Amino acid sequence: MLYTSLNNPKIKEIRKLKEKKYRDKEEMFLIEGAHLVEEALKANVLKEVFVLEGYNFSFDGIVNYVSREVMKSLSELPSIPKVIGVCQKQKGKIVGNIVVLDDIQDPGNLGTIIRSSVAFNVKTIILSEKCVDIYSPKVLRAAQGMIFHINIIKEDIVKTLPKLKANGYIICGTKVDAGKEIKLLEKNKKFAIIMGNEGNGVQKDILDFCDEYLYIPMNKACESLNVAVATSIILYELGR
Repeated sequence: MLYTSLNNPKIKEIRKLKEKKYRDKEEMFLIEGAHLVEEALKANVLKEVFVLEGYNFSFDGIVNYVSREVMKSLSELPSIPKVIGVCQKQKGKIVGNIVVLDDIQDPGNLGTIIRSSVAFNVKTIILSEKCVDIYSPKVLRAAQGMIFHINIIKEDIVKTLPKLKANGYIICGTKVDAGKEIKLLEKNKKFAIIMGNEGNGVQKDILDFCDEYLYIPMNKACESLNVAVATSIILYELGR
């Protein structure tokens, strides 16, 4: 079927998924572009697709064709994508090594941390309740489809950290002073690395849960690193 009207009830319902409150209500979200849709297809979370009129996309599920005007209304991109997918949110579980994110606000940072976590074999990301929405278009684009290859959980990390400790995890925070060089950390243990907010770092009451504090040796002229860069370096070193 070809949808050409912006006022079609189905199109109006799908367009609501551009807003967080509807994504939360429906437990679904949108992804844009063939690459992200292909990644969702591999992960078996793709529910249906909206394909630009005149473009072919192979999918065994529901395929809806739309005009350029309708596709533009569904998209957040400056240039109109050829395909948009509707995905089901997945419930993550805690397995393997973990990255814990305390109130990360920048979508690009969160997307990059997701990509680095997958690249360096972290299995789970736990987000504090005030972190940026992982299903926002900017996060999804920055993550480049890696959101479908890792367990992601959003919950109260103050309540979660004691449970991790009880299950044998070493809780590691970051400190510019009084920290341990990453290469000195014992690597045969299960670990959970806590990374903090872009402006304020990790909250003190959360740092108090830490068994170890890590730091990245660097030129003293540089006061700090972007949180996504710092996370990537730490995960690379721990994975060596």
